[in-house]
Amino acid sequence: MYRLEALYLSAYERSIARTFDRLFVVSEQERRHFPDGASPDKLLALSNGVDLEFFTPAYVPAERIDATFLVFTGVMDYWPNVQGVTWFVQRILPRIQLSVPDAQLYIVGSKPTADVQKLARSKGVTVTGYVNDTRHYLAAASVCVVPLRIARGIQNKVLEAMAMGKAVVTTAEAFEGLRAEAGEDIMVASDEEEFAAAVVGLLCDSDRARRMGARARVCVERNYGWEHNLATLSIVGL
Repeated sequence: MYRLEALYLSAYERSIARTFDRLFVVSEQERRHFPDGASPDKLLALSNGVDLEFFTPAYVPAERIDATFLVFTGVMDYWPNVQGVTWFVQRILPRIQLSVPDAQLYIVGSKPTADVQKLARSKGVTVTGYVNDTRHYLAAASVCVVPLRIARGIQNKVLEAMAMGKAVVTTAEAFEGLRAEAGEDIMVASDEEEFAAAVVGLLCDSDRARRMGARARVCVERNYGWEHNLATLSIVGL
């Protein structure tokens, strides 16, 4: 099925390359992988961005959550989100709780599927469903996790957490295309054991987590402000 999809999608991408004067993709990686047929000066990377005034470490939630907890945000009927958070709850969170018994996970996002709702039966897991403002949970989180195993482009959930000045642990798949330094601005894990160890390390060293969160904020200010990224449109005369 995926081979068939790739065949038709490539044909469509070649068609739009012939039709439009300018083409924009979300990262340099996407630009390099675009099918033949678009000249380099016609195909430009226009990176995603984040509202740095809305998602800010200065945000103060209306009420506190007094707990050591991790947070994952996203629309929870989107299959990569469902798959990723299920993998995290079943395979990674128990490893974390061996070292940090009171560690909790908040799954924050609308439209949780039945499978996602069942995850709330696991130790330390809360499924919120729709919330008015994800910043309430991001601001209170000890660490933000993005355990996506299928991901393309720049993940909004990563940028928002980093903009809030939070330490983030993610997979290599969700890190791809991100202009950030692994191990400094964000933690990148290749497997279950590495993911759990990265989270435990940050939970057990709050100073390190704060330093990484501060670097994360600087990283998104430098690379993912909308004013900076949309300047590309002015450069090409749009």
